[in-house]
Amino acid sequence: MTSPTTPSGPEQLAVAFRAALSSAGLPARDVAFERPRQREHGDWATNVALALAKPVGRPPREIARDVVDALDAPADVERVEIAGPGFINVHLAHSALEGVVRAAVTQGPAWGRGAPADNAVRRVNVEFVSANPTGPLHVGHGRQAALGDALASLFDATGWAVTREYYFNDAGNQMALFGDSVAAAARGEPPPDNGYHGAYIGQLAAELSAAGQLDDVRDAAYRRMLDHITATLDRLGVRFDVYFGERALHAGEIADVIARLRDAGHVYDADGAVWLRTTTFGDDKDRVLVKADGATTYFAADCAYLANKIARGFDRCVYVLGADHHGYIQRLYAIADAEGVGRERVEVVLHQFVNLFRGGETVRMSKRTGEIITFDELIDEVGADAARYTFLRYSNDVTIDFDMAEVVKQDRDNPVYYVQYSHARIAGIMRTATERGVVAGSVDDARLELLTADAEEELVRRIALYPETVAYAAEERAPHKVARYAEDLAEAFHRFYTECQVVGDDVELTRARYWLCVAARQTLVNALGLLGVRAPDRM
Repeated sequence: MTSPTTPSGPEQLAVAFRAALSSAGLPARDVAFERPRQREHGDWATNVALALAKPVGRPPREIARDVVDALDAPADVERVEIAGPGFINVHLAHSALEGVVRAAVTQGPAWGRGAPADNAVRRVNVEFVSANPTGPLHVGHGRQAALGDALASLFDATGWAVTREYYFNDAGNQMALFGDSVAAAARGEPPPDNGYHGAYIGQLAAELSAAGQLDDVRDAAYRRMLDHITATLDRLGVRFDVYFGERALHAGEIADVIARLRDAGHVYDADGAVWLRTTTFGDDKDRVLVKADGATTYFAADCAYLANKIARGFDRCVYVLGADHHGYIQRLYAIADAEGVGRERVEVVLHQFVNLFRGGETVRMSKRTGEIITFDELIDEVGADAARYTFLRYSNDVTIDFDMAEVVKQDRDNPVYYVQYSHARIAGIMRTATERGVVAGSVDDARLELLTADAEEELVRRIALYPETVAYAAEERAPHKVARYAEDLAEAFHRFYTECQVVGDDVELTRARYWLCVAARQTLVNALGLLGVRAPDRM
């Protein structure tokens, strides 16, 4: 999202450079910009001259010179230099840094948010967790909850209309076994063969018995379990727009989609069963829709569920799944192609697993029950913020070694504490300014040109990276980029705080530094908000 106070970025520079290409009689070409690795190489760099060298048949440095000579640079560009074999480096003026501070302050919660280039609003369904209500959520579900929620927030921050959805099985044999297991526990009997065990089954039976809900125990058991799951997710700050039960699809949608697929020539009968010819669409084998006994399969429900999402108007359907569901990807693509949806509207985001430690020692069993650690127990021990942040600071494809003793330490080696503490520190500075009678005025009136110390300029440059970090994290489905950015911003603020006294005798410098603190604080709030982590004022 660009505003008049936002300094020149790749979009504005690209417009100027494309005009320069035309003025210099060079072929039209998209002009891409990157952040140079070394600060002395400027704020932005492009290799457009090198890319044109072969088609034009001229040395890249010569082309670069023509481009620079023809360039009508934006007002906040200080200078443009040619480097190396023909790179063009752009150095922004200090006024651009001032514009960053003003943009972060004036845009507030909107700072860093954007929209598609065509400004079209597209609808995305992000389905995640989707654990069957046959037991409590475990730590792996917690990682998926944090990941799915952060992905949904990134979609929202980049202009998508987002629906968070939880899909659960409320039909079929597993749900029957679950209900029968709870009923057996209520009678003081062992569970049926292949039934569900665990302390939670007895606890659930006691709850239903106390509530007088044992008449229809199968239905009551899963509903009560779903309530427990919802309560756990609520503790993490994860709230769904839609809870969708598979049972609704059995009212006719499964039969309808099978009929449509048969009409399209993708369904055939063999060995008494009904099959979808998914090998036509790249699957490793065809899939059964209806078994020989007449029962529809989970795969048939998956077909109907995707059709239901598309019928609800979603342009993109995102499935967040554990790495053990890797085999589902091609299956979902095949469903989309068979239904004529197109696999480009289906996206699967996989995540790896979580290993729990406490002080370096592996933790596999709950102290409370002797069974697997539940997600509720993890939240009890480390808190929702530490859990979410730790899950989200790692790439989806990395297995997390989660040390419960480490993530609650209150020192700068603990990333979540360090980032939150940085926000609390800024809030403390602002309280001090108020107590000492600082009249901040408005950011538009502040003399931001006074912010010339290295630590000040570096902090501003870190703030400036936020919008592109959000855009990149959304495009790459990589919320860990936002977490790592927050850590880098906290580090830059720490250096600034150490080297620059905010509230001092120089009134104008105090005001300028005050507004720099406001900009840093807003950026931290926005970044942590995307991750679903609090930004406390005191710690």
